[in-house]
Amino acid sequence: MNTKPYADLILSGNAVFTGLSDKPEPSAIAIVGNKIAAIGSKEEIASYKGPQTKEYDAGDQLIMPGMHDFHLHIMFGSIAMEGVQLFQARSQQEAIEMVRQHAQNVPADEWVLGFVWDAAYWDNQELPTRQSLDEVFPDRPVLLFHAEGHYAWVNSKALELAGVTRESENPPFGIIARDEAGDATGILYESAIGLVANKAFDLPREKKMALFQNFLKEARTCGITSVSDLYGTDISKKLDDFTLFREAEEKGELTSRVHLFPALDGDLERARSQRDMYKSDKLRVSGLKQFIDGVITGRTAWLIGSYADMEGHEGESAFPVETILKWVEEADKEGFNVRFHSIGEAAIRLALDAFEQAAKVNGPRDRRHAVEHVEVIHPDDIARFGQLGVIASQQPDHMAMSERGVYTDRIGAEREPYVFVTRSLQQAGAPLAFSSDFPIDVLNPMIQIYRAVTRIDSSGKNVWHPEQRVSLADALRAYTWGGAYGTEREHELGTLEAGKLADIAILDRNLFDVPVEQIPETKAVLTVMDGKIVFSAE
Repeated sequence: MNTKPYADLILSGNAVFTGLSDKPEPSAIAIVGNKIAAIGSKEEIASYKGPQTKEYDAGDQLIMPGMHDFHLHIMFGSIAMEGVQLFQARSQQEAIEMVRQHAQNVPADEWVLGFVWDAAYWDNQELPTRQSLDEVFPDRPVLLFHAEGHYAWVNSKALELAGVTRESENPPFGIIARDEAGDATGILYESAIGLVANKAFDLPREKKMALFQNFLKEARTCGITSVSDLYGTDISKKLDDFTLFREAEEKGELTSRVHLFPALDGDLERARSQRDMYKSDKLRVSGLKQFIDGVITGRTAWLIGSYADMEGHEGESAFPVETILKWVEEADKEGFNVRFHSIGEAAIRLALDAFEQAAKVNGPRDRRHAVEHVEVIHPDDIARFGQLGVIASQQPDHMAMSERGVYTDRIGAEREPYVFVTRSLQQAGAPLAFSSDFPIDVLNPMIQIYRAVTRIDSSGKNVWHPEQRVSLADALRAYTWGGAYGTEREHELGTLEAGKLADIAILDRNLFDVPVEQIPETKAVLTVMDGKIVFSAE
């Protein structure tokens, strides 16, 4: 007599990557309710088959844990999906023409939005101006985000609607770029973007819900079953609304688990309240996030010593050092995990210093603090990640999105060996967690996996520090187990094991058995979240 419960779903195939070993193996997975009941050979799992059991034989396709995008911005990314993507533009005029064509399909009363332009790839590598946009858009507001999201290009109408004039002062950690006459050039850095974005992003709730539903659809088609939604400065404060996510959860429409990381800003009463409010299996506050610096190309990242192409300029921290140390110590005492956007050497060092101080003051506990991006690190700080148990949260494709020549010109040749290190951090004992930083990059995890294992740079031909490559198995783990670990859920997510939640992705080919050049074109064919099939390519 069979005393086992019948499976609701059985997945089987010749290549099952559980995350527990470095290679996939032939296996079958029995799913009962929302959990994995058993994993074994097809013969062993056959006893779980009942009259109502659904079966999916993946053949030579790859079965693996569902992807966890550990760093993205849900609502900012959702609105970017409707904007024009400008990364392929190779001149200011080409970018404007792409925006002009896009604007023809945008209602006349809406803002014209664009994303991921990068003057480093343009013919003259010069920053654009509002005047060039004004020639085509004299009466419609235009807001175009740079590829790194830390500066933006706007036209005069956008500045007018935002109330930005010659007399407007720079906001804290923000710059309104000006010409010699004192007039705004149309480039806004860091928090100054919010002056315009908060006008552009003031949308009805129904529109925001539609944007979120579009995001969920895109995520599940990519095999993503969990995301970490990080505070993204006040630029998106008009967009971000956790109650949207709660409403979707209550309707049974959440097809990705959402882990929230609101702002670390000293308001622990708000943070505790949000943590108490959002604590379900599918929607929870998992920590706090803040910015220490900006980005290299905008020279807003904080370095130890001058930029190579701007003597005397080191960048700066977004907040006073004492404030950051105090915020982390207090949040750590309350059991919050903290994540810092830290791109330059000084910013990375301050994040590590803050975590180290908090541990000394508050005593031992299981901490999952993280440094985001880790682009230009001082060699002395690599070992500290392992010593302190700090997660290295990286987006491998950021390396390839950066025009290598411009990037190196900014930081100088002596820093270049310590750019985008991944393998070194792993060898130092740092847990790795990969992500897209959507909408800074596309949501597709395969792009990040490809860069992590190849290290091919922006030219598409050269390898940027091949010694920093990681194995395919480790890259996949960083996109599955890494996110689970970073949200304190590795006991129930991140690997395929009996007893864990049934969050599973099936890819259209076995990544371990094809040339690396095929990784970027690999697609998910089936996504299971909480035991339910939420996407099928069939």
